Formats: sequence, C-alpha cells, structure tokens
Amino acid sequence: MRVFDGHCDTLSRCLETGETFVQNTGHWSLDKVNAFPAWAQFFAVYTGRPPQPGESQFPLFLAQADILRREMEANPDRIALCTTAETCRSAWAAGKVAAFLSVEGAEALDCDLERLRQAHAMGVRAVNLTWNFSNALSGAALSDPDRGLTPQGRAFVAEMGRLGVLVDVSHLSDPGFWDVAEQVEGPFIASHSNSRALCSHPRNLTDGQFTAIMEHQGTVGLNLAPQFLGEDPTLDTVIRLLEHFLALGGEDTVALGGDWDGIASTPAGVEDVTAWAALYRRLKSLGYGPALLEKLFYKNLMRVVEQVCII
Repeated sequence: MRVFDGHCDTLSRCLETGETFVQNTGHWSLDKVNAFPAWAQFFAVYTGRPPQPGESQFPLFLAQADILRREMEANPDRIALCTTAETCRSAWAAGKVAAFLSVEGAEALDCDLERLRQAHAMGVRAVNLTWNFSNALSGAALSDPDRGLTPQGRAFVAEMGRLGVLVDVSHLSDPGFWDVAEQVEGPFIASHSNSRALCSHPRNLTDGQFTAIMEHQGTVGLNLAPQFLGEDPTLDTVIRLLEHFLALGGEDTVALGGDWDGIASTPAGVEDVTAWAALYRRLKSLGYGPALLEKLFYKNLMRVVEQVCII
C-alpha cells in the first residue's frame, strides 16, 4: 500500500528532543515508514507560540526547515525533498520517502508576503493560515473564532495561489474558512480535521464545510487526535468518521492527516504511523475495494498536489 499523509509535527519534535528521522521515540521515523512500499509526507513547521508585536518567528521556521535539510543530507538514499507530484513519483521510483514541507500557522512566516515567497523557494507547498492562535491573517478556531480573513489575509491567500502553495484551513476560524472558500477558485485542503457532526469540537469541520472542500475538489485528512474523534476512540471510531464523510459524497475528498508527533495521545490500538496499515487491512476486510483504498490512502491528496503545486 502507498501512503500520502498530509500532516505531521516531526520537525518540531526533533528540534525539541534532538532525535533524528532514522530512529526515535515518536510516531514517525524512516525505519517505521520503511515497512510501506511508498510513503509521502507533509512535514509541518510549527512554532506553538502566539505572535508578539515586533517579534519574528521566522528563525524558528528556518531552524526546522534546516532539520529537514540535514536529515535528507544524512539519508540521501532514503528521503528526498519534493515540491510536485512528479518529483514525488520520482522519489518513489528511487525507493525514497517523498518529503513535502508545510507551515502550520503563518506566524512562522511573520504573515509576510516576502517570507512566504522565501519559504516557497525553500520548498514549502502548503500553509495553515493559523494554528490555535489568531494572527494578522485571520482568527483561529480556538482564538478569535468570529474573525475571518483580514485584507492582509486575503492578499496572503492570493499570493499562495500565484505561487502554487496549498491553502490549508485546518485550525482556521469558521468565518475564515468561508472567506477562503469564496476567494480560492481551485482546490484547498483541511490537512488534519475531522467531523463536527460526530465530535463537537471547533477544530472539526461541519458537514457544510466538508461539502465546500469537496466542491472545490480539495481534500480532508483524517486526524487521529482523540479529542477530535470522541470518547475512548479506536480504529473503529476512525472508520465511523470515514464512513460519515463517504456518505456525504467524499470518495474523492477523504485523505490522511494523522497529526503524528503533534498529538499527546492516540486512539486505542494506535501506536504510530504503522496504524495506517492496520486501518488499510481493516477496511479491506470490510469490503473496501482497491480503487477506493488507493484514493483514500494516497491518490486524492496526490491529485490535489498535482493540480495546485505546479512550480
């Protein structure tokens, strides 16, 4: 089985712990994903700090981006930086993990257009406009949730479109979400968000929001954080979430976004990224056919990358 996972926080974890990609005590490592025939991963730069007046968080972005660079230099036969679907396929053909770079919270780029351009030149191909803190671009789901995109936010989204950077609405306020849906013509994503109908958390998507992403031909990545799944979750809870999204017509929309190394706990029976293999086997036993499984596990997100990340 091939996997394209839309979100992990392994870079910030490695910055904090000093561990490497090869072997570590976290959810994601090269040795763990080596069990899969092909793996692509969006690695998020995440600062976890609210923006402060006069303070630049860009050095934290550079420090985490440098970790990815060092890991690729240390393991050139195992992992490669990718910016397009074509480079991803080339990495897979060479037996390498396809590493995409993203930013979780535009405060890591100082919400600045020139920083965005610099990040794009360094390989960034997706940006969450906010994390849990509101910033100069928009309110967040958990901070200033009634505020949508600011004029600066709209300009930032427009520049992302020009550059070929995916707009990621996970963590965004509801008004911000609808502003993005109105402004963006092509696909946008919620890299790691679940269903508010099944688990009433403001970080999750309403059915209307899921449908809007579906209509834009974007993707929604299944998040394994227990607080976004419900009480005492298991893999069966994840399957219930998946089936809810499929009932909304989301066969071409659902993807993976485990939030690996960014969650404090996991559902029962889930230890690390190898859980995607367990989910695959369980779905196959339930009668999910190979075409649908390929869409869910890698093709849907690959299609969006192919449509948007063209430079």
